[in-house]
Order: sequence, then structure tokens, then C-alpha cells
Amino acid sequence: MLDYSGVTIETLSVHHVGNKTNNEDLLLSEEKLPVSDPRLKELLIRFFLPHFSEAELYAFTFTEEKFDLNPLYNYAREAFEDYSDFHNTSITIARHLYEVAVHPQIKPGDLFVAYFSGLILDGQELEAIGIFKSENKQPFLDVDSSSFTLRYDEGINIDKLDKACLIFNEKENDGLRVSVIDKKGNADALYWTNSFLHIKPISDAFHNTQQFLSIAKEFVTKQVTEEFVLSKPDQIDLLNRSIDYFKTHSEFDKAQFEEEVFHHPEMINSFRTFDGQYRNENDLEIGDSFSISSQAVKKQARAFKSVLKLDNNFHVYIHGDKTLIERGIDHDGRKYYKIYYETEK
Repeated sequence: MLDYSGVTIETLSVHHVGNKTNNEDLLLSEEKLPVSDPRLKELLIRFFLPHFSEAELYAFTFTEEKFDLNPLYNYAREAFEDYSDFHNTSITIARHLYEVAVHPQIKPGDLFVAYFSGLILDGQELEAIGIFKSENKQPFLDVDSSSFTLRYDEGINIDKLDKACLIFNEKENDGLRVSVIDKKGNADALYWTNSFLHIKPISDAFHNTQQFLSIAKEFVTKQVTEEFVLSKPDQIDLLNRSIDYFKTHSEFDKAQFEEEVFHHPEMINSFRTFDGQYRNENDLEIGDSFSISSQAVKKQARAFKSVLKLDNNFHVYIHGDKTLIERGIDHDGRKYYKIYYETEK
């Protein structure tokens, strides 16, 4: 996790990056921003860093087998060696973004480029380059307390960040550690991570756990009912068994998971086919055995809905033994569920 309690903003620059395709300009500042005012520093840190609080944001590294083919990697390495000319580095970064963010629906915005020291990541003190793009401004009102006049303007909401990254001076042999925030739209959803940063996930416990649970959920919710006749409680039971496997094991074994969750050879074979196709289509590299991240399990468990929705009248939560719920149709053709239980709470 990230500790920024002792962080220092060594230098900061800001530019305005328009959309080249829409004939919008790239406006570059001539000098770095002065950030000596303590209150301004406090607000900038609140704008930049609290958003990087979730572990999965640290699961990225630069792509390319030869990292020197990646522009952002080169800019970052040069800055980590000597950030005395960091304002010019920020200009190069802004120009790079202007050249690659060419989809017509990409919004223009203010681009902040900062150099931080004193960040603590997983107990290690690191320097980092921060790149932050604010694409949406919000209206605000201001009251002049001497004349009691009211004016309005638009500005940046410091509690919201559209697109951002932190590049840490860590893991040089594997690229660099990169942390990403991307409030995705539709058509422009991939330009920040793919075209601008050109990064890929690190194969660590958090990433492996998160990605495999996503594969299992996709299979159970979208694929399994196309091949097998399953009731909704049966489908929920598969979801529950999937997440329960990860909650009750510290090490993942794919063959063991398949046997404990799916049981039947036909369903196991179907899952293996789906798993292979999903990995290829999404360019995922996940081993068949890995350490399970409890943090990833906790986060992904929220997406494993064990709710049986009956019209607009009832929601039945199924957390355990599906044999305690029976489905039927009465003599009038009305569908019903019968639920068995021992205690009422």
C-alpha cells in the first residue's frame, strides 16, 4: 500500500492537451509551477495521491521486451537519473500524449506532471513521477463577504481524478512499477493505458487471483447456461463454490479448483476451453498454480452475486446448501420456491 504522509512535491508543471483530431491545440507552459505555499501543497497532494489507495493499482509494468522502445519508460528513466530539467521532460510527456490520444471522443484537459520524493510503497521509500489529466471541470459559487456579491466559475474538483499514473523508480529489470487510475469512457477507454502508457499487468498474486476469479465469473454467468441445463440456484451455487475455494485455500491449483467447483468432466472440459479462449482474447498470462491474494478475493467477492431475483417482489440470498431450496409449479401454473431452514434470525 502507498503511504504519502511524508511526501514532497519536488517540482510540478502543467500543460493543456487538446485533441489533435478535433483541431484542438497543445498549450505548453513556459515554466514550472511554484508550489511553495503550504495550503496549495496540501490541496495538490489531496488531488493527486489519495486516489491511489487500492492494491490492484500497483499491478502494472511497461510492455515491450526491450523497454527502451517505450517512450514513457525512457522519459521516466531520464528523470530518475536527473530531474533538474524536469519541466522539459513534462513538455515531452505532454507532446507524446497529444500525438497518441487521437480518438475524436477523447476530451481535452489539463495535464499535471509532478516529481515526488518520500513516497512509501510496501515499506520501501521511493521517488515517483506523477502524470494526472483532469478532463472535467465543475461549476462553483463564490461569495464576496465584504460586498456580499455572488460570482460563479468553473474549476477542478480536487476529490475527483479522471486519468492518472504514478511511475516508481523500482524494478528496473522488469520495466518500472506503474500505478494507474483510468476513469474509462467508451470509445476512448483504452488510450491512457494502451496508447499513452503502453503497460501490462505484473504477474503477481493479486493480479492472478483477480483475473482468474473474473474468468470463473464470466464462465458461470454467461457461458455455462448455454451448454448445460441449470436452474438459477445451481448457477448461484457455482458462483459460491468458486469464491469459497479462494477463501478457503492459500495456494491455487487449477485442476483442484475445477474438481471442487465444477465436479463433472463435461463442465470441466467446457471451462478449460472457455478459460483458454478468454486468456487469448484478453492477452492474459496466468499460471495454473499461484499464491492466493486475500485482498483480491475480498474485492472480487463483491461481484459474485448470490441473489435470486423473483419478479419485483422478492430477493433470495443463497449463501450455502442449495438442496435446501426447491423449485416447483403449482396446479394453477404459478412458479414457487420452497425453502427449508432450522432457525429464524
